[in-house]
Amino acid sequence: MLMSKFTEVFKNRNFFLLWLGQIISQLGDRLDQMALIAFIYLRAPGSTLEIAKALSFTIIPVFLIGPIAGVYVDRWDRRRTMYVCDFLRAVLVLTIPLFLFYSRRLAPVYLVIFVVFCIGRFFVPAKLSIVPDLVDKKDLLMANSLVNTTGMIAAILGFGISGVVVEWLGAKSGFYLDSLSFLISGTLIFLIIKKAKAHFSLKKVSQEIVEVIRKSALQEIKEGILYFIRNKDIRFTSGVIFILWSALGAVYVVLIVFVQKTLNSATKDLGLLIMFLGTGLFLGSLVYGRFGQRLSQYKTIFASLILSGMMLVIFAITIENYPYFLIAAMLSFLLGAVISPITIASNTIIHNVSDNQMRGKIFSSLEIIMHLGFLLFMFISSILAERFSKSLILVIVGCIFSILGIINLIYHRKISWLD
Repeated sequence: MLMSKFTEVFKNRNFFLLWLGQIISQLGDRLDQMALIAFIYLRAPGSTLEIAKALSFTIIPVFLIGPIAGVYVDRWDRRRTMYVCDFLRAVLVLTIPLFLFYSRRLAPVYLVIFVVFCIGRFFVPAKLSIVPDLVDKKDLLMANSLVNTTGMIAAILGFGISGVVVEWLGAKSGFYLDSLSFLISGTLIFLIIKKAKAHFSLKKVSQEIVEVIRKSALQEIKEGILYFIRNKDIRFTSGVIFILWSALGAVYVVLIVFVQKTLNSATKDLGLLIMFLGTGLFLGSLVYGRFGQRLSQYKTIFASLILSGMMLVIFAITIENYPYFLIAAMLSFLLGAVISPITIASNTIIHNVSDNQMRGKIFSSLEIIMHLGFLLFMFISSILAERFSKSLILVIVGCIFSILGIINLIYHRKISWLD
């Protein structure tokens, strides 16, 4: 039974605490985003520039802090890193409604946002790297599937709930609730008992301390880059993730405008379609987590690329000619379902092929690759959308997705390391 397998993983107390904490924390993040938008609207109504500034301060830390964060995540105890990050973020977010909400200048708020997301750069690779330390190897794929659902649950519920809560209680309440969510998440992670396997041996710890003193952070960054480059499985996975996030960036703005134009709705239908997309992602992850052990992770990724591209093409052509919400909702659900295995399979490959002491640097590097692809192609597609049809851009991106999947599926079928 599908749910019985997931129930078995949930019996692992440490993993359950991690999973539950992240649901609460990510719901809080959505509240923070809505509260920030409402705050900017109060201070600078109608200013897209101020919103863009706020978003830029959430992304810049990926490039500035990411590589360094990966080094120190591999040096530090990952559990301790996570709960300290959560507690620090709880305090920082709390300063916005307590001290900065009525400030005449927005710069202090942007500074707090920047620092909060800098701290988050340490949290993310620690969270992704600690999973193999909490579960048995046979449960790793299923655990990754459940971790992946954390963001999907937040996507399904978070935006809708946070929009209502912030409008009802106000922007200040959104920041208070976000601070509380970080506090709860940090407390749950603090309650995790099992420590990372790398810290069990006193002799090994002593050797690692000497090694850390001998090495500099720059040396470790260099080692991480070389490890990344030399490992063909990690190179492949990073390429897949870059393609996925580049495609997401390319369709992000275009898809919003396309839906608004075809369905004649500014936000209502768009929000509901995101919920259907999130539902598809969630259920697709559950199914893949249950049956994915029987499939090659590489072939699963290629098949998902092919199906995702086809679904995007079908969505664009169908909704342009038949602009009905129910059809769009069904196609959004199917698109989410076929995309979902890509990230789960990619993370599982990295866990299986990477050394424990390198995972923090690897996941930090992947964060940079993801956001670089997203920002670059969002910018490119936004320019192209001024000259070409929105549906044409969506069809082209979908075709590229499917073609890449087909080429890789044919090419890698002949390579023995896929099996």
